[in-house]
Amino acid sequence: MSDLAISARHLAKRYRLGQREHYRALRDVITEGVANVGRLFRRRPVEEADGKTHVWALRDVSFDVRQGDVIGVIGRNGAGKSTLLKILSRITEPTKGYVDLKGRCGALLEVGTGFHPELTGRENIFLNAAILGMKRAEILRKFDEIVAFAEIEQFLDTVVKRYSSGMYMRLAFAVAAHLEPDILVVDEVLAVGDTAFQKKCLGKMGEIAQGGRPVIFVSHNMSAIHRLCNRAILLNQGQILVDGPVDEAVREYLKLGAEELGERVWQDLQTAPGNNVVRLLAIRATAVDGEIRAHYDVHDSLAIEVDYHVMSDRALVCCVLEFVDLMGSALIRSFDDLARDRWEQMLAHAPGRYRATCRVPADLLNEGDVSINVRLFSPPHQPSDRPHVQELSVLRIAIGDRMDPQGVRGYYPYSWGPVAVRPALEWTRVSIGDRSDSEFR
Repeated sequence: MSDLAISARHLAKRYRLGQREHYRALRDVITEGVANVGRLFRRRPVEEADGKTHVWALRDVSFDVRQGDVIGVIGRNGAGKSTLLKILSRITEPTKGYVDLKGRCGALLEVGTGFHPELTGRENIFLNAAILGMKRAEILRKFDEIVAFAEIEQFLDTVVKRYSSGMYMRLAFAVAAHLEPDILVVDEVLAVGDTAFQKKCLGKMGEIAQGGRPVIFVSHNMSAIHRLCNRAILLNQGQILVDGPVDEAVREYLKLGAEELGERVWQDLQTAPGNNVVRLLAIRATAVDGEIRAHYDVHDSLAIEVDYHVMSDRALVCCVLEFVDLMGSALIRSFDDLARDRWEQMLAHAPGRYRATCRVPADLLNEGDVSINVRLFSPPHQPSDRPHVQELSVLRIAIGDRMDPQGVRGYYPYSWGPVAVRPALEWTRVSIGDRSDSEFR
């Protein structure tokens, strides 16, 4: 017996630009049905979109989902993610291609889909569950679990038009998650709700997947994709760009629209980032020989140079650098030497141009892309104070690995995975012989 839950082949969806839905009478439906039958006999091919009156939301999308798979669907806005989920949920039909689904599909595509604003939370549980395919006996059996999961007992008999978007989300997800679908399709469920509820949602989706049922999960939250999914599909302009390991798909997604930059320079002092105390002039990554580069090997030492112009007559200026991975997590935060001095004994800068240099040793950073944030501030600096300069992702460098057996990796042939640093730490190995247990007491 095949373990395939979803089989999609050559899916394509075309929309007409500017088309509005209009009222259709029974005669319109009949006329359209007759026309569709006629097209079957004529076998006319679907016309290609001309780019002015039509747009293809999906083009030639094929993939398989097996039982127990948790698939993350990622991509930039307009990539075709929601269209794909609507086709999988039978909300809309593809222009080309087909989808085979095995089992009942539970879909949560929009906040409060199927809710009536004038009905209470209790009434909407029954309404929404019925829309999703649950029988009344099944709803009654799951009712207490749904209410407990949504955490809205106090407002259960309040009309939902009084609910916040977060309360809508809680109730909508609780109903969909307790439907016990054979396939769960979820679109941006974590866009609404507090951190505790988001964690609860991820846990529930994990339970569904562990039970052997597949989950299709669309999100812009790459951390959630990493934690929950065992595979990811990256869509770009309606086509599959990557279908494979989560790390690979996320890395390619975050690269879309970005480029490695080894140097950023602001030529005009008046429009450079900063204020009347200090302005940022340039930031660059340099190799040992002084060459400005955007690509480095894990075994290379490199330096980050920050040029700034002090405008004020008696200003103290300190520099902070943050090395950030593609997920937005800070890998390293480093302050210049002035920040470690006794601030009350520091000598003020004279107006003029300065350069702060941070040296990064070899065999520290792991392979991958690294963004750099820079901040310039004046001590004494309180946590609530805003820095004079705060430029995020101002520089972007790529760290590669030439698989040198003499380096940190040695002959280890596999990926190190998404770890931040991989320094050459000191290890020792000694033989402790075949001593008896009594020798260790």
